[in-house]
Amino acid sequence: MTENPPEIRDLISELLAIAPAGEKDLRRRALLENILATCIALTRDGAPIPDLKLIDSALAEMRRALNCFAPYSTVRKVATFGSARSGPADPEYRLARDFAATATTAGYMIITGAGPGVMRACQEGAGRERSFGVNIRLPFENVANEFIRGDDKLVEFKYFFTRKLFFLKESSAIVLFPGGFGTHDECFEALTLVQTGKSQMVPIVFIDVPGGTYWKTWNRYVEDHILAKSLIDPEDLSIFRITDRIEDAIEEIDTFYRVYHSSRMIRNRLIIRTSSYVSDRDLSALSNEFTDILRGKPIVRREPYDEEHDEPATLSLPRLVLQFDMKRYGRLRQLIDRLNQSRES
Repeated sequence: MTENPPEIRDLISELLAIAPAGEKDLRRRALLENILATCIALTRDGAPIPDLKLIDSALAEMRRALNCFAPYSTVRKVATFGSARSGPADPEYRLARDFAATATTAGYMIITGAGPGVMRACQEGAGRERSFGVNIRLPFENVANEFIRGDDKLVEFKYFFTRKLFFLKESSAIVLFPGGFGTHDECFEALTLVQTGKSQMVPIVFIDVPGGTYWKTWNRYVEDHILAKSLIDPEDLSIFRITDRIEDAIEEIDTFYRVYHSSRMIRNRLIIRTSSYVSDRDLSALSNEFTDILRGKPIVRREPYDEEHDEPATLSLPRLVLQFDMKRYGRLRQLIDRLNQSRES
């Protein structure tokens, strides 16, 4: 807990004890005590009013967003990005609309920035019932489109950083259409967070109109300048896929979750939950093929760790324990791709 005088700590504990939920869960209670202690410590720090306003607004935004997404926590969602300037007559608009319609038919929900252009197209294709909007308040391009406006699944954000948090926190996949600076901002942030292990590994798909060269040209730049100068590793190119076919984009997402379900770091070990059983033969093959990132240790099975009981929906899933080096996430993506090729699934 953030350091406060003993009498303050006692008051925080008393406050939580009489809260409506009457916190009994020790882990939840400890975390809530930390949050309240940090807020109170701000008075001792003499935080200026502009900083307090930022913290207040950010926490309020995060609470609203958490409440918005909570009822749909078990549904996989695809975050989509693209130009706000594409119109209904543009091929990119039609591509985005058709992709979203196909994705929802496949069982996914869609998350967009709730604005015009590609965002509107995805909302139109997905329909109000199967889409979320995370809108940013700007001097322009900030009015939510008519396909999500007024819906309970629309959240308004003041800050880009809180908005980005929920785009990535709530998504099981990221799909990017051709766009401007904002699209590239989201593109490189998603790649960076996955490459550094600061967000969950998810499929990242760049999709263009049939025969288009937008992302192919971008990829040439990545290979000719970023990779060629050894600013990334060759396996980092495995983190994303480029296509000009909606069917391939959907297949990329579906295949990623064929066997792999989710993962979590616990006690310096990577726990991978799988949706089906993986044979001893396949585990041995994976251990041998990826020994370079497993510290020479084999992949083993085990029951859930105590820490995992805060995710009850995953407790019945088979799980694998990896001694992952926590460095080469592009190589980890390659391991997940091989895992999804397991024969007994």
